[in-house]
Amino acid sequence: MDRKERMQDKKRIVVKIGSSSLTHAETGELNLEKLERLVRVLTDWSNQGKDVVLVSSGAIAVGRTTMKIPGRPKEKSVKQACAAIGQTRLMMVYQRLFAEYNKVPAQILMTKLTMVNDENRHNARATFGELLKMGVIPIVNENDTVVTDEIEFGDNDTLSAIVAALIQADLLILLSDIDGLYTDDPRTSPDAVLVPEVEYITEELEAMAKGAGSDVGTGGMSTKISAAKIANDAGTDMVIANGDRIEDLRRILAGEQIGTMFCAHKNENFHMIDYLTKRS
Repeated sequence: MDRKERMQDKKRIVVKIGSSSLTHAETGELNLEKLERLVRVLTDWSNQGKDVVLVSSGAIAVGRTTMKIPGRPKEKSVKQACAAIGQTRLMMVYQRLFAEYNKVPAQILMTKLTMVNDENRHNARATFGELLKMGVIPIVNENDTVVTDEIEFGDNDTLSAIVAALIQADLLILLSDIDGLYTDDPRTSPDAVLVPEVEYITEELEAMAKGAGSDVGTGGMSTKISAAKIANDAGTDMVIANGDRIEDLRRILAGEQIGTMFCAHKNENFHMIDYLTKRS
């Protein structure tokens, strides 16, 4: 099946945007023009009758720039304080931007406990379902203000894949600071070639994964491969694309060859809980 065919009937879509795609590299401040374009695309999809969920990083980054802290904080208490400050400011920006298009967003903060505990997981699924039925766009982030090592996802690539599996999304789009999966790190290797499609994730492919190239986010290419495993096993197609080009979201849904597509192959033996407990 070609890309255009695969994208034809995508009804439920999760988009994840990372901190490095949300902020200006020079200052660490929010890139409002890019955020406005993102909100416009997501609202338009919602207006078409699609279910849309946004997994948004950026709380710690916004908090640290607000408090004039240089670089990403290393101490957990400082990170959590920055998250507490940044989360409200980030949601205020989203609230205002979505209001411009008469669209209602909602905030959902999660930890691994949300998914591991059966009652919490079922409740989370029901909440997402009701919000989407109302035409609301949930904005999801890890609850960085209270999370501990034992109950954290660790990165929003993983969180977005878990959310996609939870709500049985048709498509997960990871907006990154790179065009997709390459045969080598394109920042250092001129011979690196973009891989347009991955049918199955092999050990050789995992070896291609390189670390992140920014001090803002936490997820490198290896976390995106892990996210693809979760999404694909849950029956969700996943695309990695460059967050610098928000307009590519429309092109991805139109079936154009943008970024790297990881093809879904629903694994009947896949259980989210098994994956999460292995990561503990």
